[in-house]
Amino acid sequence: MARVLLPLAEGFEEIEAVSLIDIMRRGGIDVVVAYLDADFSGELVTGANGITIQAQLPISSIIADDFDMIVLPGGWGGTNHLAQDTRVQSLLRDFQAKDKFVGAICAAPFALHKAGVLSQNYTCYPSVEEQIGGSGYTDKHEVVQDGKVLTSRGPGTAICFGLAIVRLLVGQESYEMVRGGTLSEFCKPL
Repeated sequence: MARVLLPLAEGFEEIEAVSLIDIMRRGGIDVVVAYLDADFSGELVTGANGITIQAQLPISSIIADDFDMIVLPGGWGGTNHLAQDTRVQSLLRDFQAKDKFVGAICAAPFALHKAGVLSQNYTCYPSVEEQIGGSGYTDKHEVVQDGKVLTSRGPGTAICFGLAIVRLLVGQESYEMVRGGTLSEFCKPL
């Protein structure tokens, strides 16, 4: 079974986190939600709009070898914490060094950029590309895959992003099942 790490930090974008967790689990992926050791509330992590989610493990207990992919939800508050957290930054570099998949949505590609793992071609929430710099940004696709790095634009593309991950890690059959079951025909395959 494919296994994905999803770290949550205070101020994360709730639509993205919940949509990603839900779609990936529907697709047969074991999603582990981790919290940052520096977060005030430990296992309970509060998003940008006051919704609290219970995480399973502290980020300090995570090793890249146990996962196929790491996926970061956006939200500027959460993204800034992910970009500043030395353990998250180290894990992102570990995933890339071990040739594993890395993903980020909305503002979170900024955290990939800070870790030095963001690929040349990417997408993100409009205006975040100004913080990242470079010429590889596009706003023409809901999801962009460049090598082992997947990025997506924001809350409205979270289901499409989750489906792209299911297709990549589990396969076309699971992708089609979840896509049909969630009436997500608007999501274009990569």
